[in-house]
Amino acid sequence: MHIVLLGDVGILDDMIHIGDEAMFEEFASQLRRRDATDILSLSSNPAETASRYGVSAVPSIGFHPASFAASGADVRPLQEERMRRVIEAASGDAAALSDGDPAWEVIDAVRSADAVAVSGGGNMASIWPMHIFERATLAALARVFAKPFVVSGQTIGPELVGDDRRLVAELLGSARLVGLRERASLALVHDLGVSGPGVVATIDDASFLADGDGDDGDDDAVAAPPYCSVTLAAHVGDSDRDAFAAGMARLLDRIADETGLEIVFFAHFSALGGGDERGDSLAHRRVIDRMTRPSRIERTTDSAAAARFARGASLSVSSRYHPAVFAVAAGVPTIGIAVDDYTTVKLTGALGNFGQTGVVRASDVIDGSAADRAVEVWQTRDSIRAAWAARIESVRAASVAWWDSVARALAGR
Repeated sequence: MHIVLLGDVGILDDMIHIGDEAMFEEFASQLRRRDATDILSLSSNPAETASRYGVSAVPSIGFHPASFAASGADVRPLQEERMRRVIEAASGDAAALSDGDPAWEVIDAVRSADAVAVSGGGNMASIWPMHIFERATLAALARVFAKPFVVSGQTIGPELVGDDRRLVAELLGSARLVGLRERASLALVHDLGVSGPGVVATIDDASFLADGDGDDGDDDAVAAPPYCSVTLAAHVGDSDRDAFAAGMARLLDRIADETGLEIVFFAHFSALGGGDERGDSLAHRRVIDRMTRPSRIERTTDSAAAARFARGASLSVSSRYHPAVFAVAAGVPTIGIAVDDYTTVKLTGALGNFGQTGVVRASDVIDGSAADRAVEVWQTRDSIRAAWAARIESVRAASVAWWDSVARALAGR
């Protein structure tokens, strides 16, 4: 089975986004176990993606605002025009695109594939219209060539307005199977008029990435317990950045005092290998410099190492999504720090899928009340783990069933 698979992959300027890579990696791994003999990825760095995952890769269709000459102008009409031209080209109008347009590679890939899929993600929202256009156009190409189409492990919205609603409804409506990783996303999709037995609640695609692999021999990839894992994104919503950093420092100092755990930072959007402080590492530095208790930085390598690190923690604190996903799937008590509506939906869903409720707001961090909630989560860690143990086998079974369903849908069965 030959699959065209879209995920937000491709490391540029040595910067890795652990979560995006993790969802693609797990999707590819699960499909390979189910007779996917050839996977072709759309990537922002095809050569790097091909080398990292052992797949074929081509450039994405290209809807980033920087791709259009009208820099600073309203690019949406240009994105709409590009989508129209790509579909016309696939439908037989060779003049719709120039000979060297990278979209031809995608068109040819879909034409020759057995099926098309979108791996997990959280970017079908109006704050990222370029991602909506990329996915909607790929779905349209699958329709042109009558290829089975599947969408896995998505957050939809919560901000979804105007014509974006139509585009998302059309692309999801054309899928044989749609997996939605929060109840809020499932409700929004139903509100779009997309429902039926193929639209189902799932967990995140990467929940069990590298689970059971054990140590791969890289002793530096996993910190020695007991430790509290910490990942913070630079985005703090409407909160004051300095006030948030000061509040986080107080929160982590309190956690260190109450738990005796080592505070260990792990960046999920970062330069590979550490040493170059960009992305999450800058947010971490602002907090570390304000802390009065010792802490440590774990170097960022790859998604599997990040998953093992999260699973090995005694407590997890994160404003990013995938550190929480990895942790709660292993029964690690987790504090999710939501900074806006989008992160509230994602973190509430991630924790809720495994029976946890420890989501706090950025304002709680700033006013200090998040520290009391963190202590409460720590004090109830035994009951959290017991509740996880009681449900984990059923969640695993549902995950296996989901991937079986994905494989069947892509095979046209």
